[in-house]
Amino acid sequence: MTTATVSMTDDLSQVTAEDVAALALRLEQDDYPTPFAALKDWHFLRAIAFHNADLVEPYLYLLDIEAFDEG
Repeated sequence: MTTATVSMTDDLSQVTAEDVAALALRLEQDDYPTPFAALKDWHFLRAIAFHNADLVEPYLYLLDIEAFDEG
């Protein structure tokens, strides 16, 4: 399993579309040694989505974000 070139501790503004694609591919393959490794990637993708939604738009289905009506 390969890892993204940018880690969660790095500046999110440096994340590229290629980094997000690699992250999404790992999440789609779901071949992690532990559930916590998958959760770490999921949280990283979510952080990227909050910082730059355009990069994550093709992979929103991986985040399972739903709109809630509070009214």
